[in-house]
Amino acid sequence: MKQYEIVDTPIDINKYHSYTVNEVQGAVCMFTGHVREWTKGTRTVHLEYEAYKPMAESKMAQIGDEIAQRWPGVITTIAHRVGKLEISDIAVVIVTSAPHRKDSYQANEYAIERIKEVVPIWKKEVWEDGEEWMGHQRQYHSSVEEE
Repeated sequence: MKQYEIVDTPIDINKYHSYTVNEVQGAVCMFTGHVREWTKGTRTVHLEYEAYKPMAESKMAQIGDEIAQRWPGVITTIAHRVGKLEISDIAVVIVTSAPHRKDSYQANEYAIERIKEVVPIWKKEVWEDGEEWMGHQRQYHSSVEEE
C-alpha cells in the first residue's frame, strides 16, 4: 500500500486507517471529505477532479514529512480520488495517528489545509445551471467565497 496516493476508484477508508495503527499509537483521527449536494444555495450535480499525479503524491508525502517534524510520532496517510464523483462520494481521506489525541487532531487539520495550499488537484463543479473549474483564485458560483 502507498501511504500517499491519488486513486481513481472509490476510497476504502479501512485500508488507510490500518496503515496508521500500531501498538504505540493511542489515538487515530480520520477525516473524509465528501461531495455535498448544496453549497451556498447552489445545487451540485457532481464533481470532477484532476491531478498531476506524480507531483500530487510527492506534495502529499511532503505534508506527511512536515507533520512528522511538527508532531513527532504522528503517522499520516492521505488518499485523494480523481475522476467523476457523485453526491456523497469520498473525495479525500486523511488519517493521522499519534500516541496522544491532541497531536492526532492537530496534524489532521493541518493536513487538509496544506492539501488545499500545495497539492496540484483541480476540481470542476457541475451545477444544474453550469459548470466551472475551481481554484484558490476563484470565487464561488454565487460570487461568495467558500470558507
